[in-house]
Amino acid sequence: MSDCSGLHPAADLDPRGYLGTVRAVQANYYRVVLDTLPENVALAVLPPQSGERPELLCVRRSRLKKTGQQVITGDRVVVVEPDWSSGRAAIVDVLPRRTWLPRPAIANVGQALIVCALAEPEPDPLHLSRLLVQAEACELVVQICLNKSDLVSAARVNSWRARLKSWGYEPLVLSAETGRGLDELQAVCRDRISVMAGGSGMGKSSLLNALLPDVSLRTQPVSGRLQHGRHTTRHVELFAMPSGGWLADTPGFNQVELLRCRSEGLARCFPEARSYIAHCQFPNCRHQQEPGCEVRAHDWERFDHYLSFYAEISAREAAERDLPAPDAAVKYKTTRDGRTAEPRLDSRYRRQSRRSRRQSVQAYRGDDLEALLQAEQAEDWS
Repeated sequence: MSDCSGLHPAADLDPRGYLGTVRAVQANYYRVVLDTLPENVALAVLPPQSGERPELLCVRRSRLKKTGQQVITGDRVVVVEPDWSSGRAAIVDVLPRRTWLPRPAIANVGQALIVCALAEPEPDPLHLSRLLVQAEACELVVQICLNKSDLVSAARVNSWRARLKSWGYEPLVLSAETGRGLDELQAVCRDRISVMAGGSGMGKSSLLNALLPDVSLRTQPVSGRLQHGRHTTRHVELFAMPSGGWLADTPGFNQVELLRCRSEGLARCFPEARSYIAHCQFPNCRHQQEPGCEVRAHDWERFDHYLSFYAEISAREAAERDLPAPDAAVKYKTTRDGRTAEPRLDSRYRRQSRRSRRQSVQAYRGDDLEALLQAEQAEDWS
């Protein structure tokens, strides 16, 4: 399969416009790769990163902005009014997302490639576990990639491979320098959107450069003093794989917030503990101090990680319960034709009420209150 059209079961045509996938988001512009190009139409520029498929530089219609509809990388969108000579168009709608990652924001991902360096910097089991739990909570296929295998001995590679197998994962051993494991990585990325995630300095950009020589992403060495990676990727972007599928490079990050994880289902995000959950004495067991808990009874390495994450997520959930409910995205009006729904504008776009204007005048310009009332009356009669 030479292109990525098979990734999306939706039809290539939409009565509202053309269907496409957001390949990258930069400032207020969106690079959208179309599923098909109409006959007898040729784009002036065909970027190599699009996989020889038509790409348009788009803006978001103000209606989407006013209703709070975000457009992120990986979104399936409807574009209209294409200018084929300049390669410009406008996004009018976003199709429902199958999956999404909150940070970095990317939609419709099928697989998470969690990159962990075996050296420079040294592996951090807790940080790696946070990445894995976040990916599991998003219901993604997880593939661990042990990079920089050329910098360590075979014994160390086998030690980490056995350790990750005890966590419930079969890792790929890679090296961007020697090319080790790159063919296997190409195979697991075929015909799906994969996101490459990991801390800074793990070698994600180097792996992408090895997989896609035409991309030429910028790389930097690891900090000598802190042994932390330096950020080189500034935004999320999809790249077409030669074997079919998309691969996303994401900005490296040293802290991962478990935004998609909930306390009641956290234990299921640990593959090595899933087989024990059904045997707990209580169906709503938190696996903390409950009697008859099978998860706590077994000895598994990441149990301390589970306890730490559970406390963190529970504290966040308690704070969320104290927050006021957000305004609905739509409001309803009764007209002659019945009850219709309209987008609820963000407070930035709402007109200031007369009461608020009067209060502000009374507070700061009390002598102008009569002039304001006269102006409102004149406005009513106009």
